[in-house]
Amino acid sequence: MNIVMVTGGVRSGKSAYAERLAGERSAAGSSKARVLYVATGLRYDGEMDARIDAHRTRRPAEWDTLEAAHELSAAAYAGYDVVLLDTLSAWIGNRLMAVPEDRCRDAETTNTVREQVAAYLDQLRRLPGLRAAILVTDEVGWGGVAMTPLGRWFQDVVGEANQQVAAAADEVVAVVSGLPWRLKG
Repeated sequence: MNIVMVTGGVRSGKSAYAERLAGERSAAGSSKARVLYVATGLRYDGEMDARIDAHRTRRPAEWDTLEAAHELSAAAYAGYDVVLLDTLSAWIGNRLMAVPEDRCRDAETTNTVREQVAAYLDQLRRLPGLRAAILVTDEVGWGGVAMTPLGRWFQDVVGEANQQVAAAADEVVAVVSGLPWRLKG
């Protein structure tokens, strides 16, 4: 089983690249390879609706979709050959947004996210039949320091999670202006 991390800034082309990669990895196997797209985005305004709809119309109709905005469990991926998670950073954002403002930077939540990412990576490795897991995430280290406490917490937690995933991944690709830049593997 191969874990591929695809990272990049907002609108860098990372999701489109990951979708092409999932198509290639599924085509490299049997003609009946099954692909699961794990969507973590939440519809909370018109702009997010448009982003989610664009992603949905861009991917092949034969791919299955699992909406997992709050919980990640590779157990739901049984029977799939390729899984594409888009995005780890949105999943983390959903988790942090659920924390009351007076608990911002809560160590327990930070540790729970860290543990959940580690457990998720372990689950992926143990899933029988899965050939490739492609995890898309935002690169939070290329921008400035966020202006709000929640924004800084998000950057810190996502940055740490990205390092966890990169260390465990077989391949890491950063996408810059639509161009993939292979960092590992």
